Amino acid sequence: MILNSSFERPHIMLRLYDFCERPVVNIITGHGVDLSMHFVQVGMEYDVLKENAKLAHKNYRLLKEHGIRSVDFMGSIGSGKTTLIIKLAEKLRAKGLKVCAIAGDVTGDDDFARMKKSGMDAVNCNTGSECHLDANLVAKALGTMDLGRYDVLFIENVGNLVCPADFPLGTDYRAVVISTTEGDDMVRKHHSIFLHSDLAILNKMDIADAVDVDPDVIMEDYSKLTGGLKSMYTCSAKKDEGVDEIVAALKL
Repeated sequence: MILNSSFERPHIMLRLYDFCERPVVNIITGHGVDLSMHFVQVGMEYDVLKENAKLAHKNYRLLKEHGIRSVDFMGSIGSGKTTLIIKLAEKLRAKGLKVCAIAGDVTGDDDFARMKKSGMDAVNCNTGSECHLDANLVAKALGTMDLGRYDVLFIENVGNLVCPADFPLGTDYRAVVISTTEGDDMVRKHHSIFLHSDLAILNKMDIADAVDVDPDVIMEDYSKLTGGLKSMYTCSAKKDEGVDEIVAALKL
């Protein structure tokens, strides 16, 4: 079944400034702040993050009612999220599991098209201008799907290492995917998304030498950040190396 929809973000998320008692100003520059990219305390005490958490919990319950295991894949543009999802889906289908996906992007349907070409049922979810999916958008996407048909749902979040961290979607796991092509400072620059994730994956290990990046530096940074409690998974998704270990880590 072909599933393809585009959704706009809810009004409250786009027009947060409508609820403010006064203009919001950057205290350093004195210039106005674009509230479409920031959470602020509003006059009506409307906490967007708490509202998202409520919707995420509803999504979680809905997925559990249908016996669906789910993963939210976050990560920067070009880290290899789509390729990894397709490889994971292939392995799960070989085990007899039915897999579907939600492809999140600001605009376009490139990732969605790749998923469909690989044989996955998928929904294309465009945010319009925002840098992350939220629980409301995912709820609308789920509403277009026959959830009784599936065992596993993969959600590919918008390519970004900042915004998605604060907006859980209601999945069993949250994974962050980075690649060696992004340099060895990703963990040091983006603490929050790694701390908000259940699983961290370093992709494109096969070209680490070519881009002059030492993967050990990245993995050591992650170990330090998590107090030595977690280890980063490594893979070369395009070559199907290290993907089985990720399947096991996600208990799929």
